[in-house]
Amino acid sequence: MKIFRFTPILLILFIAGWSCSPNPRNSFPDNNALSHTPFVPTDNGYKLVWMDSFDGTKLDTTKWSLRGLGSRRIGYNDSSMVKVENGNLLLMYDIKGDSILGAMIGSEGKFETTYGYFECRAELQKSVGPWAAFWMQSPKISEGRDPAEYGVEMDIFEYFNELGPDTLSHALHWAYGPEMQSVGPLKSGLKGLDKGFHTFGFEWTEKNYAFYIDGLKFFEVNEGISKIDQYIILSMEIRDKLEGFKKAVAPDTFKIDYVKVYKK
Repeated sequence: MKIFRFTPILLILFIAGWSCSPNPRNSFPDNNALSHTPFVPTDNGYKLVWMDSFDGTKLDTTKWSLRGLGSRRIGYNDSSMVKVENGNLLLMYDIKGDSILGAMIGSEGKFETTYGYFECRAELQKSVGPWAAFWMQSPKISEGRDPAEYGVEMDIFEYFNELGPDTLSHALHWAYGPEMQSVGPLKSGLKGLDKGFHTFGFEWTEKNYAFYIDGLKFFEVNEGISKIDQYIILSMEIRDKLEGFKKAVAPDTFKIDYVKVYKK
């Protein structure tokens, strides 16, 4: 493990900007879920239609592509930060020389769908700075304002450790540009979120969205409903200001056991 140290180049960037990180740590109860009865998709009319359990030693390129390689915010998405081993996908964050490295994969052009229950089982990163994300995107989101026609960025979860080790955030965004609309961030509290593996679920229907952790529903939203095919993204994200890396520890890893998609 290595603690982040500023090189002269990075120090100049750091002095020039301030963090756009989420709000400081918030206090949540041990569990602020709306429902404490676990949701099981197969008990609610859903059937498994697509999955990746990340067996083998490399990314299944029939299901995923490396996404956004190259410059991203103040760092880079790099292929070396994506590994498959011991039945897990590893999306990593590291610092090499003056470069901050992250990772992203997506199913664009390989698996896209409308509506369903989307789930991943994962272990979240440990440090403050980079953040793990499981989300869905529309290929048309920048083309218009109507979410039904042009789609929605669905942030199933983002894990900003500075909010607190037991806090997860969710959000929706559409109409990219100066008139962008958003719901959230919505913040879920669950004791022990920073320890071991958890399941993160998202139900998308014609009428609403629902966000789940370990089968428990935390939020339900009926705004900004997309009615077009969208694709899945998993990422280890990089900040846009160096202030956000003051307490970062590298390397760090977002570890994914599986991704599953259920449909009715």
